[in-house]
Amino acid sequence: MRAALTWRDRAEQCIYDLAFKPDGTQLIIAAGNRLLVYDTSDGTLIQPLKGHKDTVYCVAYAKDGKRFASGSADKSVIIWTSKLEGILKYTHNDSIQCVSYNPLTHQLASCSSGDFGLWSPEQKSVSKHKTSCKITCCSWTNDGQYLALGMFNGIVSIRNKNGDEKVKIERPGGSSSPIWSICWNPSRDERNDILAVADWGQKLSFYHLSGKQIGKDRVLNFDPCCISYFTKGEYLLLGGSDRQVSLFTRDGVRLGTVGEHSSWVWTCKIKPDSNYVAVGCQDGTISFYQLIFSTVHGLYKDRYAYRDNMTDVIVQHLITEQKVRIKGRELVKKIAIYKNRLAIQMPEKILIYELYSDDSADMYYRVKEKIIKKFECNLLVVCSDHIILCQEKRLQCLSFSGVKEREWLMESLIRYIKVIGGPPGREGLLVGLKNGQILKIFVDNALAIVLLKQSTAVRCLDMSASRSKLAVVDENDTCLVYDIHTKELLFQEPNANSVAWNTQCEDMLCFSGGGYLNIKASNFPVHQQKLQGFVVGYNGSKIFCLHVFSMSAVEVPQSAPMYQYLERKMFKEAYQIACLGVTDADWKELAMEALEGLEFETAKRAFTRVRDLRYLELISSIEDRKKHGENNNDLFLADVYAYQGKFHEAAKLYKKSGHENLALEMYSDLRMFDHAKDFLGSGDPKDTKMLIKKQADWAKDINEPKAAVEMYLSAGEHMRAIEISGEHGWLLIEIARKLDKAEREPLAKCAFYFKQLDNPGYAAETYMKVGDLKALVQLHVETHRWEEAFTLSEKHPEFKDEVYVPYAQWLAENDRFEEAQKAFHKAGRQREAVRVLEQLTHNAVVESRFNDAAYYYWMLSMQCLDIAQENEPQQTEMLQKFHHFQRLAEVYHVYHFIQRYTEEPFSFHLPETLFNISRFLLHSLTKETPLGISKVNTLLALAKQSKALGAYKLARHAYDKLQGLQIPERFQKSVELGSLTIRSKPFHDSEELVPLCYRCSTNNPLLNNLGNVCINCRQPFVFSASSYEVLHLVEFYLEDGITDEEAVALIDLEAPRVTKREDKWQEMTSNNAQSLRLDDSTDYIEEDDPFTAKLSFEQGGCEFVPVVVSRAVLCSMSRRDVLIKRWPKPLPWQFYRSLLPDASITMCPSCFQMFHTEDYELLILQHNCCPFCRRRIDESNQ
Repeated sequence: MRAALTWRDRAEQCIYDLAFKPDGTQLIIAAGNRLLVYDTSDGTLIQPLKGHKDTVYCVAYAKDGKRFASGSADKSVIIWTSKLEGILKYTHNDSIQCVSYNPLTHQLASCSSGDFGLWSPEQKSVSKHKTSCKITCCSWTNDGQYLALGMFNGIVSIRNKNGDEKVKIERPGGSSSPIWSICWNPSRDERNDILAVADWGQKLSFYHLSGKQIGKDRVLNFDPCCISYFTKGEYLLLGGSDRQVSLFTRDGVRLGTVGEHSSWVWTCKIKPDSNYVAVGCQDGTISFYQLIFSTVHGLYKDRYAYRDNMTDVIVQHLITEQKVRIKGRELVKKIAIYKNRLAIQMPEKILIYELYSDDSADMYYRVKEKIIKKFECNLLVVCSDHIILCQEKRLQCLSFSGVKEREWLMESLIRYIKVIGGPPGREGLLVGLKNGQILKIFVDNALAIVLLKQSTAVRCLDMSASRSKLAVVDENDTCLVYDIHTKELLFQEPNANSVAWNTQCEDMLCFSGGGYLNIKASNFPVHQQKLQGFVVGYNGSKIFCLHVFSMSAVEVPQSAPMYQYLERKMFKEAYQIACLGVTDADWKELAMEALEGLEFETAKRAFTRVRDLRYLELISSIEDRKKHGENNNDLFLADVYAYQGKFHEAAKLYKKSGHENLALEMYSDLRMFDHAKDFLGSGDPKDTKMLIKKQADWAKDINEPKAAVEMYLSAGEHMRAIEISGEHGWLLIEIARKLDKAEREPLAKCAFYFKQLDNPGYAAETYMKVGDLKALVQLHVETHRWEEAFTLSEKHPEFKDEVYVPYAQWLAENDRFEEAQKAFHKAGRQREAVRVLEQLTHNAVVESRFNDAAYYYWMLSMQCLDIAQENEPQQTEMLQKFHHFQRLAEVYHVYHFIQRYTEEPFSFHLPETLFNISRFLLHSLTKETPLGISKVNTLLALAKQSKALGAYKLARHAYDKLQGLQIPERFQKSVELGSLTIRSKPFHDSEELVPLCYRCSTNNPLLNNLGNVCINCRQPFVFSASSYEVLHLVEFYLEDGITDEEAVALIDLEAPRVTKREDKWQEMTSNNAQSLRLDDSTDYIEEDDPFTAKLSFEQGGCEFVPVVVSRAVLCSMSRRDVLIKRWPKPLPWQFYRSLLPDASITMCPSCFQMFHTEDYELLILQHNCCPFCRRRIDESNQ
């Protein structure tokens, strides 16, 4: 660091204070009772300001630059504008010692011997605060929240914006060490506010805002009168009784002297955001200095070390941009770096550092050695085990312990020295002298080797990577390159101030000068580009450039030298240059040039670099062909031209090498059909046809289908033409009609597309043309054109199955089951009919449509009966299925009511009906439970209705059964409550609910283990299909030898019998039902009934004994008392005798379900059909 005096002036009075305008253009100086305003650029006095009557002690400028203030011994403070006009004046009780503006709020603090005041433009009055001692100095923190006051009694008081004391710092010297100057560090990088305090105990100290001292006191050895920070807080200026201004680091380390004077320095300030310093002295001298900080640095390959803040060293890795700071507490004078070594010279010692590891990216240094000795040198160099000191003509080699091992004395001044590497302890040095001599020195050899001598002084040196060439920059700014072995001057270039060889390429160097960077490869012309600074290193594509104080690694594409090699077809050398660093476009150009030059190895490497797989595949295929003996370079070059888009050149080479087909294929692939036709001329018709086909393919790809169809037809590619026409739906019928009927495959394709396009008429025409009747039948079936299909099947019976089976399936899918059944029968597919219905039934059960499931099961049973009637081998199996399905139909029909009762909020049936239904269902589920039927729902309905009707015993049984089942959550509460409340009821059932057996007159229990039969006579109960009450019917059987028809004839004889009853019941038969009705006639029937006698005499035992009647008994029966289920063959008819003729019963003639006549008529009115088989009342009995 050195200080250059810019300008100086002298006032007549002592300069107590000065202040810069924030933009740095003006300097305000307190001189006597005036303020002097200077232009900082040249020291011109702009204007003196008069306003004070006594000596001006202090002056301060506001941060916004709008106003400044001055304080005087006349006890007044004057506020001035930036136009140098006084606008306000206020006074204190004592002389004003210091003033300071708040950096944010621009509040002014003015301090006197007995108090301090706070003024702002928004306030009308000044708020003043008393102090116990004279205030000598003041300073605001960066955020403007706190004001520090320095007292004459050695105390620092830190106040808030309102003037209240927050922190009090008592210095150990007390009143014998008055605080004469304080200043807060303005740095924005510091996390904490730091206060610098200088007292007349000749000490410099630093404190936190909290009052805690930072480090120890620094002894000054003079009385400080002023202290000032640089704008960014990196340095401190101190002046005082030593008659000079000293530069300190922000930590208080003295760095040097700014300027020496003949009297005390009372004030010194740094110009904002610059390195200029203004100094005011007691004798009235005003000095303006520029501080010049010299660059102290060292470079070795990609590591650059430089001085920062005068005491720190930063090591920068120029490739990775990593930085590491080595902090010091003394001035750094010299720096040297070499491999893993770093040497730092300080005023009284040299520190030698080494890297922690051998890793090339390691940036952590530790102290290896310390040489505690003062050295004077111009240049410093470090090696693996030595340091080299250069002082004018003398070179000294010292070990790390400080022992001088060797010394060299040169003929002339040493201008340049550089370590060029070597084994540890035996490194070589390149030395350039002022007399033009260039030497090589080894640290372990006392003799210097003269490499060459030139007539001009050396400014810069560098040796190539192989140590065969030497580049020199002389004092005439000329770069000279020599062959070290022959001493021959190879070439020279003007305008150079520094030079560096490329460490990765022997034939490349760069030199800088005149604002340009010059790159020279081999003997080619120099390539220039703009660059500010000095070249200090060249590694690959990176050039290390020092500009002013900063080192940067500049990425320089090596394009120019690469193209210079390419022009001479030197592909391998060009590739080596490209490896140093060129753009992707340059790599591609190198690859293309090498490929056209058939230098495949270089081209492959270059294409690999740009990741061009297309060209890599081409090169790989060419290399494979060469391995197999192919060596036609014209053909290889033709392929290269084709890949590059030079198609006409490629075609010429293909033709030249005798491969016209490759040219034709190339043009076809590129859709350049006109060029292909020109190339083909009047060639082979096969080639022409192939070309038309390819052109059609292209027309299809570019979405011109009509053109493609015409081309395909002209080329004879009918299938391709049909496919395109079929996809778009036009021209297809014209193509089909033009085709010969022998071309079956194209015509079949046409028919296929007609079906897809919903044109069955055209499809039928096409099938008729081909004569494909089976496909025609399938077409009619698929389009549901059943009449045409039936007509065709009548003419050709072999297609009967192909027509009727799909027809039946279609009917079944459309819920036309009876028609479907007839169709299946007609096709001879009874099993399919059953299977379709079974699937529908299963779906209904899964979907909880139990009423539909009952109906489907009834239909299934009737279909099974039809199959049994027609197919004798399957008769037994089908009859078993008939009975099974009949039972399921009845169970699901009943469960439908249970499910509605449990799932729906309202009940549609009387409690007695639900009670009977649930009992019937429970007795029907003794063996297995069909799919979808819930025992929980059944028992729950039975339990609730039993409880409601007084069947408490049965209800308790039902609730007990429920406890053993998994009950849904929504029923759990209801079941638990019912289970508890039923315990309070008597353990018996109401006698009114007990069912009566009409054969043996036995009262049966409500819970019957035998099911729906009498516990005494085992006679099955007959239930009403609506209320499920036990009907007063008893089934009877015929004696052997009596046929069903004969039995009916005998019953129809109606032999009269007289009874005491005056009423007469008669049977009415219609198409809809059979009914027993009351007549008004008063015939008498005899009391003794042979059938009743049969009931009483034939009952008993644990086995069921059916009622078997003879012809005589049949003759005695009245037709009005008998109901007959007239089942189709092979089932026998079933006969039932009514034991209560006055109670009317109706039987459905279709499903043979029994109903109370009143119930049946009501259901017919509601549904217009039988509730079980859904037979409509307007249908005739079949």
